[in-house]
Amino acid sequence: MQTEVLLDRFLTGLAPLDPVAVWAHGSLAGGDYQEGRSDLDLIAVLPSLTPRTVWRLAKAHARLRAEPLSRQLHCTYLTPSADMGRRHLTWAYEELFKRPVTRVTRRELHSFGRVLLGKPPADLLPPVSDRELTDFVVRDQRDFWRPALGNAPLWTRDVWVDLGLLTFARASVTLREGRLISKREALELLPGLGAPVEVVEDIRRRRYGQPGPAVENRAALTRGYLGPAIDELVAAYD
Repeated sequence: MQTEVLLDRFLTGLAPLDPVAVWAHGSLAGGDYQEGRSDLDLIAVLPSLTPRTVWRLAKAHARLRAEPLSRQLHCTYLTPSADMGRRHLTWAYEELFKRPVTRVTRRELHSFGRVLLGKPPADLLPPVSDRELTDFVVRDQRDFWRPALGNAPLWTRDVWVDLGLLTFARASVTLREGRLISKREALELLPGLGAPVEVVEDIRRRRYGQPGPAVENRAALTRGYLGPAIDELVAAYD
């Protein structure tokens, strides 16, 4: 399996930096991973992140560029004393930048994170309370996804249609039941939440079957559904 080969080479490249832990989250940990389609979402905890360490990380990732699936490998780097309220060094989309480790990611790690190396998440990451999780999910829908609907060109792209609908379904379950669900589970729930069935089937084909021609008016259907759906969801919990 190409995924396991890439992970093994990634861990080998990290070894000289003495990682405290390496974890997988997202679909790779949650049982919904599709090789070649899903991202490999990782968190690595290193003893320190000095400028020299950052340079060595960049070199290590550069050496993986020729490997199959390397474009899907995303890893955020923490230290044992990392402030979870800040953005953290991340390798994704073949470059280094900073982004936060969200409360959803932390809850995933505590609930079903896959330990690839070292200590488990419970030993190093602060837990996420139900209230913290609820507040984050509502804020993400209200402050990120709802305004993004106003940018029509974004919704001509597969990633926005897929994540917009799937994230909404996952948010609905988290707010209603306090649990996290996979993208596959979200896909099954979307028709019952009133999402346009033809768009849901389009996502299903691209994630789990053979992609076909894009649904006509897909962007308009998605935006027309998500606007009022997000408003209703946020109003119930804000």
